[in-house]
Amino acid sequence: MTRPVALALAAAGLLAAQNFPLAIVEKKAGMLGFYSPEGRRLAGVKLGEHPHEIVLAPDGRTAYISDNGILWMQYAGEGGNTISIVDVRNRTKLGTIDLGNYRRPHGLALDAKRNRLLSTIENPDGLLLIDLNTRKVLRKFDVQGEDPHMVLLSPDGETAFVSNTSTNAIAAVHLETGKTKLIPTDKRPQGGVLSKDGRLIYMTNSDGNSITIIDVARQENIGRIATGKGPNRIALTPDGKTLVFSMQAGEAVGWVDIATRKQTHEVKLPGPPLSMTFSPDAQYAYIGVQDHDTVTVVSVSGHTIIKSFKTPAGAGPDPVLALVSR
Repeated sequence: MTRPVALALAAAGLLAAQNFPLAIVEKKAGMLGFYSPEGRRLAGVKLGEHPHEIVLAPDGRTAYISDNGILWMQYAGEGGNTISIVDVRNRTKLGTIDLGNYRRPHGLALDAKRNRLLSTIENPDGLLLIDLNTRKVLRKFDVQGEDPHMVLLSPDGETAFVSNTSTNAIAAVHLETGKTKLIPTDKRPQGGVLSKDGRLIYMTNSDGNSITIIDVARQENIGRIATGKGPNRIALTPDGKTLVFSMQAGEAVGWVDIATRKQTHEVKLPGPPLSMTFSPDAQYAYIGVQDHDTVTVVSVSGHTIIKSFKTPAGAGPDPVLALVSR
């Protein structure tokens, strides 16, 4: 791609990206910040201390945020025991889910069909199944590993795949029986994404500099893709052909061609990213650079940074949720 074409694409993308207002988890400030598409902070909702992850319900209105209570997962501490519920359209807090003795909630996955929420917990290590009608914990599962980080639900909603970051395995947990199978990965598995047909999971390994390929039905490791340094969050393009992922240690975003299982592009960022999410139309990747109080917007097809903007000092932006305009 020539430089004039790249610049033209970037300019066009900047205009299009302005269609999406943003909700940003401000991990250090303990807030959910609401921003204009241009990056101007408009409002904020107070959450628990050091919130980490966010999921949006199918209504496009209700968001659930894990109030972990600890800034970095490797830090010691009791941590928080709530999940905040926020109306992202009215920018108001609807309430909290009290987890009782289960603390340090982190990764979240929504089972919309059954109106249930899954949350990993780090104190004690495990996975929680939560009824969203009653806002009560239904069950705690043994993930047979340490530091469960992110969770991904199988297409049928019957199995949860949990990344046991410190013990280098994915726990496949059957939610009806509680039976757990461990699937070995490279070092420090993090975030994952399902293939377009739902048959495979692509799981990043931050210390393995790789992506593990998991067969969902067989619950087996069937392959490996080498990446740049420190992959942590990952998404799939709508055509099912390309993986896009953030790299914390590499301070970059990368692209992998699934057909060849090769990394094809890498774009440097203004610091180490902790999160990466797609816009609703999957044209843009929003990347939170927590320690630089910066959010970067990248063109998925153009492999180009569209723009970066600053959050307030000390906000610590992590995941970014692009919202459909009202």
